[in-house]
Amino acid sequence: MSVNLAADVHELKSRLQWGQPNFTIIDVRDRPSYNHGHIIGAITIPLDDLVTRAKSSLHAERHIYVYGENDEQTAQAAKLLQGSGFAEVAAIQGGFAAWKSAGGATEGLSA
Repeated sequence: MSVNLAADVHELKSRLQWGQPNFTIIDVRDRPSYNHGHIIGAITIPLDDLVTRAKSSLHAERHIYVYGENDEQTAQAAKLLQGSGFAEVAAIQGGFAAWKSAGGATEGLSA
């Protein structure tokens, strides 16, 4: 199991621009926050349902990027995923705000 890998938004942005689709982006914020705006292609899974839904829909070897409302929530989500057997989990430092400030593609009501 990898250590709680911190991912820089520029790394994720580069992977998206180069069309490397072998990863999943999970937004663990609440549904209204997700609907308001999120990283393009991210799926929403609330923190409370994260382990159950991830185990039922994602392969344990899948590379996962995760972000939340703040770095604390992001780190908690990454630990939950790693603790339930997901080998490649990266916590997106700064979350959605960092993504937007780096000029990353977004979608949603205010995107």
